[in-house]
Amino acid sequence: MTRTSPEAAWPPLFLAWLVAATATLGALFFGEVKQLPICTMCWYQRICMFPLAVVLPFGMFPPTRRVIGAGIALAVPGLALALFHQLLVAGVIPERIQPCSQGVPCSQTVATWFGFLTLPLLSIAAFAAILALLLAAFRRSPP
Repeated sequence: MTRTSPEAAWPPLFLAWLVAATATLGALFFGEVKQLPICTMCWYQRICMFPLAVVLPFGMFPPTRRVIGAGIALAVPGLALALFHQLLVAGVIPERIQPCSQGVPCSQTVATWFGFLTLPLLSIAAFAAILALLLAAFRRSPP
């Protein structure tokens, strides 16, 4: 197995899919089972996350840069949206700039675990992990 081979790119691509699938199932669980209200920023992040769970498996057999690149193209804006959402929750971004004009305010924290872990923080962790894994897979995949 060489440094740039389909076999070398497969493990990080699989792990990226595993994170995306877990995040997708978690978002569906919180929204549909636990009935937590979903704000506009959460919907935007879901728009970036849900396709990753569907698209990434297509790039695993064999790993292709084309699918990995598509995953990166979804993970980067997803991470940016999650960071923006966390800044809204933390109160760093002023109220007048907030995108949520209807329904649940984006600055409202609907669930907190261990005193600090919020849904936007979970989203940041998921998108950052996916992005790092996809970049590793891209570097390992043959051109």
